[in-house]
Amino acid sequence: MDLMQSLKIAASGLKAQSGRMRVIAENLANADSTARTANGDPYRRKVPTFTPGFDRELDAQTVKLGKVVEDKSAFKSRYEPGHPAADVNGYVKYPNVDSLVETMDMRQAQRSYEANLNVVTATRRMIQRTIEILRA
Repeated sequence: MDLMQSLKIAASGLKAQSGRMRVIAENLANADSTARTANGDPYRRKVPTFTPGFDRELDAQTVKLGKVVEDKSAFKSRYEPGHPAADVNGYVKYPNVDSLVETMDMRQAQRSYEANLNVVTATRRMIQRTIEILRA
């Protein structure tokens, strides 16, 4: 594997993890939102997926952010009879977003992003060192 190949593979990982962090941030931002009307559904948690790709130019496997799918788990509900989005029984539906799960997913995405960034940094240093050796 040449150095440019490793850079492009790491770059695909960076892009995929960046997209994953964007989806997680959207989930966290909407964790406490409710429907605008009674009997309406609130924000539904989104789950990023990854798809493997094969780059013919690199002759290597890469990764891409795949479809972002909705989590079909049940909404949370709270008894708040005065809320504008309350149903006839006084319950308000809240998103199926668990802030703790999203935070842990964000940490994992951050670590994966940092690992790919370390590959880019190490590869860049190797390229610089090779150029210095060739100049000498």
